[in-house]
Amino acid sequence: MKASKKTITEKPIVKKIDPVVHFEMPAEDRKRMAKFYTKAFGWQMQMLGKDMGNYVLATTTADVDKKGRPKKVGMINGGFYTRNDDMPAQSPSVVISVDSIKKSMNKVVKAGGKVIGEPMEIPGFGIYVSFFDTEGNRVSIMEPTMEMKEKAKGK
Repeated sequence: MKASKKTITEKPIVKKIDPVVHFEMPAEDRKRMAKFYTKAFGWQMQMLGKDMGNYVLATTTADVDKKGRPKKVGMINGGFYTRNDDMPAQSPSVVISVDSIKKSMNKVVKAGGKVIGEPMEIPGFGIYVSFFDTEGNRVSIMEPTMEMKEKAKGK
């Protein structure tokens, strides 16, 4: 049987493309993890405190602005959260920037995904929520704060 080549000819459902802006991975031992990624890849790690959930920011490129955000298009930074047995889908994922968290949550559900919990504010960055896509992958969306939106527009 000969395989046929098919191309997608449908018009895209979404007019605006929402970019991947961040990655996340779980860690059991944040000091061990930070030491590994620093030694293996030269990443800079910033340990945040309990008020930020002991999150660890990972800077993966040296060419960053004053706030640690990559200047070069296509580069993203990330972070590590503490693995927690009470939370679902403790696996690497990406964060997608969206204009409206509520509208995007509705789009996710209409497209067949499942939103996990309620949106939460990450001070200085935006509003964030995770979801499962149709393949069972945990992905997140973030509506940036006004400051971040203006910076992205070059203001």
